[in-house]
Amino acid sequence: MSTPAAAPRKGLRPRRPGWAGRNYTLLTAATVVTNLGTHGALIAAAFAVLEAGGDGGDVGLVAAARTLPLVLFLLVGGAIADRIPRHRVMVAANALNCVSQAVFAVLVLAGDPQLWQMMLLTALCGTGQAFFSPAAEGMLMSSVSGEQAGRAFAFFRMAVNGASIGGAALGGAMIAAFGPGWVLAVDAAAFAVAGALRAFLDVGHIAKRAPGGGLLSDLREGWDEFRGRPWLWSIVAQFSVVVAVVGAAESVYGPLVAEEELGGARPWGLALAAFGAGTVGGALLAMRWKPRRMLLVGTLCVFPLALPSAALAVPLPVGGLIAAMFVCGVALEIFGVAWMTALHQEIPEEKLSRVSAYDWFGSTAMLPLSTALAGPAESLFGRSQALWGCAALVVLVTALVLLVPDVRNLTRRTKEVAAQPAAPASADPASADAEGAAGRLG
Repeated sequence: MSTPAAAPRKGLRPRRPGWAGRNYTLLTAATVVTNLGTHGALIAAAFAVLEAGGDGGDVGLVAAARTLPLVLFLLVGGAIADRIPRHRVMVAANALNCVSQAVFAVLVLAGDPQLWQMMLLTALCGTGQAFFSPAAEGMLMSSVSGEQAGRAFAFFRMAVNGASIGGAALGGAMIAAFGPGWVLAVDAAAFAVAGALRAFLDVGHIAKRAPGGGLLSDLREGWDEFRGRPWLWSIVAQFSVVVAVVGAAESVYGPLVAEEELGGARPWGLALAAFGAGTVGGALLAMRWKPRRMLLVGTLCVFPLALPSAALAVPLPVGGLIAAMFVCGVALEIFGVAWMTALHQEIPEEKLSRVSAYDWFGSTAMLPLSTALAGPAESLFGRSQALWGCAALVVLVTALVLLVPDVRNLTRRTKEVAAQPAAPASADPASADAEGAAGRLG
């Protein structure tokens, strides 16, 4: 008896799922590398300021210096990413981040970094991120298609957030053992490797833009797409507050509580690693669980984002903080997969980066102000009261966004539904059949 030789070879051929194409694999690998470096570097920057003699206000100023250019240049970055090949934008941004982090590392290792120098270099890093983020999100969404998009996004987020576990834990340990300078140097090397990987991305499948208006016209088109979808702008408005208060709590108050109450950088690194572990758990759940009303479920999962601020306000022992960060990670990841699936399902490919830029812009617009004001707020109200205020704001704005009908009613598009004609954009959401409207708002 003999069996065809092709049979065993055929069984061995699929080394990866059908939704994990070449671009998707490169994007995932490159983002894993950068997350390994960046999550340690974020901790390192805060402790570099403290080791240089700075206080909570100085930590907030350096954090604000990173986010201010991110806000200022995001919209331009999104328009550019929809106009020229996205991978070129990503590689250029990685190069800028590599150089800025390398110089930051040299200054810290030399032993006397000035506050203005640290602010300038983190501002350059934020500028690179402003151009990178819309291009990266548009590139990722164009690399997957069909019903498996949600699973692809969940696996992507699981992989890169898994890298956050190692990056945060390793960063905290390296800061304790060698100081923050070497962590910043590792981050610079990670950007160099990731940029080299992204240079091999293929954009041949993306249709070339027809000649048209200039930058302002592109921004106007993106704005029209953004404001015409209530579920989109309402959740972005919600996250403008959520990101601001959570960012202030975790980038300014977290290191201070860790330094004064929990024993230094290592426990804070473990807490951030627990958050990363939670995101992995959330992604595993999102790969199997596909709720029909994905944004309703996702928004309910925003409430637990108040837990870390509350844990720091008490403050809870390290074990309690780790538990709060883990639950927060699980919940945030379920929201994140639902959000990416909604964008992929509802936004035209040629406008993905511009809509993503408005998403990023709205979500981060208040972050520079919140981080800059975190120090003064601590002086005025006390750290514990400021942290309780952060937790209360997360709960309040999340409850408000649940009042938006489109957030509650946006449905996941199945293969059967996608085959049916979409409801007209002007249709009354209250009268449209949810299944027959091709996943639009029912």
